[in-house]
Amino acid sequence: MLAERQHLAVALTQLMLLGFGKASIHSRVATGRLFRVHHGVYAVGTRQLPRHGHWMAAVLALGPGAALSHRSAAALWGLKQTSQTYIEVIAPVGGGRSRSGIRVHRSSWLAPQDITEVDGIPCTSLARTILDVCSGLDVARSRRVVEQAEILRIFDRRALDDVIGRAPRTVSSRSLRAVLAELDPDPPRTKSTLEERVLDLCARCRIRRPEVNTHIEVHGEWFEVDFLWRDERLILEADSREFHDSGAAFERDRRRDQRLALAGFQTIRCTSTQVDEATELGTTISSLLTLRAA
Repeated sequence: MLAERQHLAVALTQLMLLGFGKASIHSRVATGRLFRVHHGVYAVGTRQLPRHGHWMAAVLALGPGAALSHRSAAALWGLKQTSQTYIEVIAPVGGGRSRSGIRVHRSSWLAPQDITEVDGIPCTSLARTILDVCSGLDVARSRRVVEQAEILRIFDRRALDDVIGRAPRTVSSRSLRAVLAELDPDPPRTKSTLEERVLDLCARCRIRRPEVNTHIEVHGEWFEVDFLWRDERLILEADSREFHDSGAAFERDRRRDQRLALAGFQTIRCTSTQVDEATELGTTISSLLTLRAA
């Protein structure tokens, strides 16, 4: 039965597709067989919908393309409980109107892979749910969300990387990126033994592992950097004489450092000798990370 599959919540359009006319529906409302929950959405046979029923009713109220999202979706997935009195639903731009008791999130980048069903309720995918809910959390609370996904054995790193990569710049993912950086990553793509020695130094000095040979966009121009601590906007370049000892390279490197500085990035450069000495360079990196985080 439709009502049972939908946790006792049904939409007016669904009832009409089943052959119920408006007069028949009004009669059932009058006799207490249907109870209005939202405009165009009814509870079947009870005024007290279960929690899943309220979630389903909220999604039905927003119409096709809508899905439970954010903290409500996190609660449905079992990632994070919520005591909020409203239900969060995501809908494409131009979707259904807002309803009392429902917080609507409009999204212009809601892809088909971002929507699934959990217990029969249209809901954002696990990866999209984690991104959406962690965008409003600090690192510690984001870590607990990811850890809960791992405990439930539903964590999918590849799907999470995909949704983060598709997210607009306006979507905050700093805390989530920090948590993911703590997980066992794929082997870093180093280009030289010097870069491998820098990573060894970070491990010995207990410095959080940076992104390796990654790219930064500044005003439409892309720069590849050796090592990046993105949240602190700190860059480390490991300079060898082979690639950085010419006059042209010297000029290019300084010009690039200046452009990155205008965008808020601090670049420090180290040599092979400094990496081997380790202690002073490790202390410098640790201190700069602390200063820039503050």
